[in-house]
Amino acid sequence: MNVLVTYYTQTGNTRKVAEAIFAGLVHSRKKILPIDRVENVGGHDLIFCGFPVMDHGVPEKMVAFLQAMPRGKRLAFFATHGSLRGGAKAITAFYAALGLAHGQKILGTFGCRGQVNPQLIETLADKPQHQAWAIEARGAIGHPNQADLEDARVFAETMLYSAEKIHIS
Repeated sequence: MNVLVTYYTQTGNTRKVAEAIFAGLVHSRKKILPIDRVENVGGHDLIFCGFPVMDHGVPEKMVAFLQAMPRGKRLAFFATHGSLRGGAKAITAFYAALGLAHGQKILGTFGCRGQVNPQLIETLADKPQHQAWAIEARGAIGHPNQADLEDARVFAETMLYSAEKIHIS
């Protein structure tokens, strides 16, 4: 199986998760590249697409990447965010990514916390509509941690197994 792990990152959190996913892909031909260095996705059987959740959604670079992708690709999404794992803001971003991937075969999603720029937290903490998120984001210091990265490796193994063993029509 030919696998691509690609990602967009601003702080390095998503790159760390991408590297953990890459490490979890055993017995496959694999490549890891930042999104702006991917020239062609045509020869890949499975593509992991990673991004930081920004404004409860998908960053523009990932939006453009997904919109340009040929139909019928097998994808697995991963994201980092300041919210609690499984929180509404992270889930909203995954729904946005799923909507952008119209015509693709989505195998799964993985999200974990990522440390947020403290200046951003302080800026948003003063705005009533963002205060709850700012409190959550303060708790993301030190993430992704070793447990998050191990979960990412397991996610990679699971997605690879799904792509190899399960026929998706």
